Amino acid sequence: MEAIAKHRRSDGLSSLQALLGTVVIAVFVITFVVQAFQIPSESMENTLLIGDYLLVDKLRYGGGGTGDHFMPYQILRRGDIIVFRYPVNPAKHFVKRVIGLPGDRVRLINRQVYVNGIPLREAYVQHTRLEHDVFRDEFPRLNIAAPGMEADWWQQMKKLVEDGQLIVPEGHYFVLGDNRDDSQDSRYWGFVPRENVVGRPLLIYWSMRNFDQEVPASANAGDKLVHFAYAATHLLQITRWDRTFRLIN
Repeated sequence: MEAIAKHRRSDGLSSLQALLGTVVIAVFVITFVVQAFQIPSESMENTLLIGDYLLVDKLRYGGGGTGDHFMPYQILRRGDIIVFRYPVNPAKHFVKRVIGLPGDRVRLINRQVYVNGIPLREAYVQHTRLEHDVFRDEFPRLNIAAPGMEADWWQQMKKLVEDGQLIVPEGHYFVLGDNRDDSQDSRYWGFVPRENVVGRPLLIYWSMRNFDQEVPASANAGDKLVHFAYAATHLLQITRWDRTFRLIN
């Protein structure tokens, strides 16, 4: 009997060690390797949609420290989609596309982006509004301040415009949303510092369509419990299967 008790204790200890090992690995992966991220707005449509749930590769670009020189990290390139801490409020995370690298000269003329005088070919861009917005579509404009523009950025931008082009300073990046007409991006709040970059979206591990219109009319629109219950019982129907497990290029 004593031998059986010792054996059970040994099995219990092994199970606990295995569980702790799994937890440690999971914490390491979440902290240093990948991070889950949910698309909160339409600013990256149609590349990324509201309801897309992403895994972000946090090792892609390194941490910006001296150790990066000894690791196979990649440098940020024009056209990369990145997740970053919002410079105005670092507690928030945004996702946008890198358009201007340090030293680049950026401008928009009639919605066309020019970098160093060369027009960018951007097959991923979507325009959803017919009306022309002088600030949004003819950036940078120093004689117009757009609604929602950060006051600090308005003052800083004036010092960085030369010959109608915005010069991207060292260690910073100019980013835009693919949905150019509905994106609060570098045009409105400024550059992304290198240290704010979290990583690059790697995979859409799940995508959920909007089902607000399908929730019973008797439910309060803000009732999270009702929405959760509906989602849990209609998981197969609300999942965008054509987007789930899609790699992000």
